[in-house]
Amino acid sequence: MYFCGFFILSMQRKNLIIGLIVLLALAIGVVTYLLLSEKKHSAELIELFQLEKEELENEYNGFARQYDELQMTIRNDSLSVLLEREKTKVQRLLEELRTVKSTNAAEITRLKKEVATLRKVLMTYVAQVDSLNQLTEKQQKQIVEVTRKYNAASRQIDNLAQQKEQLTKQVTLAAQLDATNVAVVPKNKRNRTAKKVKDVTKLDISFTITKNITATTGEKTLYIRIMKPDNDVLTKDASDTFAYENRQLSYSIKKYIEYTGEEQSATVYWQVEEYLYAGRYRVDIFADGNLIGTQTFELQ
Repeated sequence: MYFCGFFILSMQRKNLIIGLIVLLALAIGVVTYLLLSEKKHSAELIELFQLEKEELENEYNGFARQYDELQMTIRNDSLSVLLEREKTKVQRLLEELRTVKSTNAAEITRLKKEVATLRKVLMTYVAQVDSLNQLTEKQQKQIVEVTRKYNAASRQIDNLAQQKEQLTKQVTLAAQLDATNVAVVPKNKRNRTAKKVKDVTKLDISFTITKNITATTGEKTLYIRIMKPDNDVLTKDASDTFAYENRQLSYSIKKYIEYTGEEQSATVYWQVEEYLYAGRYRVDIFADGNLIGTQTFELQ
C-alpha cells in the first residue's frame, strides 16, 4: 500500500518535471523566435535607413550642384553671396549625413526633415535668379537696340558731315578765282616779239580773271611764278615768298587787283636780268592760296 502511494507520488513529480521542461522549452522557443524576429526587423530597419541615407545624400548633392549652376548664370554680387551661403549650408549637412550611422534613426530623420526646408529655399532662389536673368536679358536687348540706334545716328551724322564737307569744298571751289587765256610773249629791247632766247629782255604775261559772282570781291593779291626748264623759279629776291598748302613758295611777280566779280584782264611784266636758255618754261598764277591758272611756253 505504501509502495503504491510512493509510486504514484513519484510519477506525479516526474510528470511535473516533464511539464516544466516542456514549458521551459516552449518559453525558450518563444524567446528565440522573438529575438530572431526582432533581429530581422532591426536588420530591415537598418537597410531601410541606409537606403534613405543614400537618397538623402543624392538630394543634398543635387542641391549643391543646382546652387553651382545658379551661381554661373548670374552676375549679381549680393545674390551670389547668398547662394554661396546656402551652398555651404548644404555641404555642411551633407558632411553630417555622411558621418551618421545607418542605425541612428533620429539623426537620419532630422536630416530628412531638413530636405523640405532646403528645397523650399532653393526654389525661392531659382525664382529670383530666373526673374533677374529675364530682367538682364531685357536690359541687354534694350542696350543692343540703343547701340543700334546710336550707330545708325552716328552713321547719319558722319554722312551729313561728309555731305557738308563736300558742299563746303564745292562752295570753296565755286568761289575760287579762275585765270584763263594765259599768254606769254617774249620781247626784245625794242619791245618787239623776240624770236631767239638770247634776244629776250622782257616777258609780257597776260591773262583773264573770269567772272564769278560767288567769289569774294575786293583787293586781291596775285602771285605769278615763272619756272625755267630745270624748275628753278625766276625771282628778284630770295625773300619773295607766299604761303601755299602749308609751305612757302617763291614768286616772280606780285600784282594787286581790285576784283568786282566781273571778268577783267591783267598783264604783268618780267624784266630779264638773268641768263635764259632754250627750253620749255611754265607760268603758274596763284590767288587766295589757290592755283588759278597755268601755261607753258617755249624759248628757242
